[in-house]
Amino acid sequence: MLVRSVLFVCMGNICRSPTAEGVFRALVEQADRTREFEIDSAGTHAYHVGEPPDMRSQEYALRRGVDLSRQRARQVCDEDFARFDVILAMDHDNLRLLQRQCPAQHQHKLKLMMSYASHSPSDVVPDPYYGGGRGFDTVLDYLEDAAQGLLQTLG
Repeated sequence: MLVRSVLFVCMGNICRSPTAEGVFRALVEQADRTREFEIDSAGTHAYHVGEPPDMRSQEYALRRGVDLSRQRARQVCDEDFARFDVILAMDHDNLRLLQRQCPAQHQHKLKLMMSYASHSPSDVVPDPYYGGGRGFDTVLDYLEDAAQGLLQTLG
């Protein structure tokens, strides 16, 4: 069985990327395909290493049946570029940071998460950190859409 590995990346790994990890993991579990995937998330910055996801991210995800409580933030490391098949940035700034860090032979693995979305109105996942609850719902809406497309694309 081919195992596909996916890494979701945002700035601090406490809002968007852990939510993406949780949403995609839940989708894979619902499809009974857990053994086919390695799923993780990381941040381009080390601001929150070792911390759990933002409490608002956890709260809004749990309302949709997605538990983020066991995740802990970490920073992207050089080994990630070889280890993962697909590395998905939540926005253009983080994609650029990944492109600068990533060796040439792995650049093809870097994409925007929203490139897999079918009906969301943006090419980036907006950062909800400084906003209210609606921002966390929007992130979940976008990520649920993109995660469906990602799973279909990966087969």
